[in-house]
Amino acid sequence: MVPTKSRLRNIAREKRAVLAAARPDFARALAGHAEALKIAPHAIVGGYCAHGDEADPGLLLARLAGQGAVVAFPRVAAKDAPLEFHLRPAGEAWQPGAFGIPEPLAHWPRATPSVLLVPLLAFDAEGYRLGYGGGYYDRTLATQKARAIGIAFAGQLVDALPREVHDCRLDAILTEQGLKRFA
Repeated sequence: MVPTKSRLRNIAREKRAVLAAARPDFARALAGHAEALKIAPHAIVGGYCAHGDEADPGLLLARLAGQGAVVAFPRVAAKDAPLEFHLRPAGEAWQPGAFGIPEPLAHWPRATPSVLLVPLLAFDAEGYRLGYGGGYYDRTLATQKARAIGIAFAGQLVDALPREVHDCRLDAILTEQGLKRFA
């Protein structure tokens, strides 16, 4: 019997906590692969602020910004809506969002990313991800023409994930071991 997504999420959270504790240098290793993403100067990259033991893209985003990319961050605007992305004005502070995750304020300038860095709990070899269950990234990916790159510890790879019709496939996954594109 295949475990439910809920059960898989619990297993994946536990595994991710172990991976995060074992790789305190993860963010630096991830940032070392920035060039592999081939982000054009001035491209808008939708990043995220890592929450808890999520794979942290902070140093990667800083490196991409240093190479000329523009970084935008997601905000939950409504429960069943896609994420909205905003540019962070200098000196402005984040606000805690609906899930306690730091988010932009609604009045910050909006942006439409051409690349989305996507957090996850697990991913499979075909490019599907197990998210947190709210559907925010799947709704966003379904409505935006952005390249979707999962950000993960290499150890978050699983043999297979259950899929539903609304589950969107990633274009690539970036781990501390490098970039893998999905055909």
